[in-house]
Amino acid sequence: MEMRELRYFVAVAEELHFGRAAERLEIAQPPLSRALARLERELGVILLERTSRRVALTPAGAVLLAEGRAILGAVAAAERRTREAARERPLIVLAVKSGTAGELLAKLLDAYRAEPGAATVDLMLCEAHQHQRALRDGRADVALLHLPFDATDGLDYEVLHTERQVAILPGSHPLAGRAALRLAEVSALPELPMARWPGPDGSLPEGPGVEVRNLTQLFQLIALGRATVTVPESAGADLRRDLVAVPVLDAPPVTTVVAWPAQSRLRAVADLVRVAGRL
Repeated sequence: MEMRELRYFVAVAEELHFGRAAERLEIAQPPLSRALARLERELGVILLERTSRRVALTPAGAVLLAEGRAILGAVAAAERRTREAARERPLIVLAVKSGTAGELLAKLLDAYRAEPGAATVDLMLCEAHQHQRALRDGRADVALLHLPFDATDGLDYEVLHTERQVAILPGSHPLAGRAALRLAEVSALPELPMARWPGPDGSLPEGPGVEVRNLTQLFQLIALGRATVTVPESAGADLRRDLVAVPVLDAPPVTTVVAWPAQSRLRAVADLVRVAGRL
């Protein structure tokens, strides 16, 4: 098995779509399909079930995805950290989903910067689930994740903050003046279907709502009366003036954690986690 074939397979397994995987890899789709077929012949197993409408992992494919992520992550991390070892001042990469944990993130960066011998922190702002993917494939050393939406299997983490969720509505909507809402009320608005975020594997939940990948895009669609969403309260702290955030009483709370690979031995990561735990 070649490293190139493994990268190709992981991209397809995460996207569950050959077109998106080819775009992500910046190659044409036919050679990607041929490479995956060749990998299956070499291993003697079927990794992906393909139909005209969907791509799905087989049990063997799920195993190779987990192993492949670990291998590619280790290689990427080794390459990056080897280059960084030549730097006079250490550098760590912190991955964060754009538009989330703004105040908490600012406090963390300020507090860590004040530490003696603090490393340089390279901030990686990501779209949905890209931050945990970057952490797992070695492009990031540490990340802020949000439970229950992000997975923490194979990671160590420290809980930082738990908050309620709010519904984001157009300021002109009849429910915008309510003191609080219930999930059933938010999800039963035919004129404002719930926006659909891609899951960790790239697939979208069923439903009529628009597909979104970042909060800027989402808030514009809500302002245009095309969607609604429930998000952590901190994500709605600095809304544009034509939107409002209404607490949702029965939405599950969201917990922000600082997470890092269980095998990490970086002193700078340990120091940043220690600072985060004091916030």
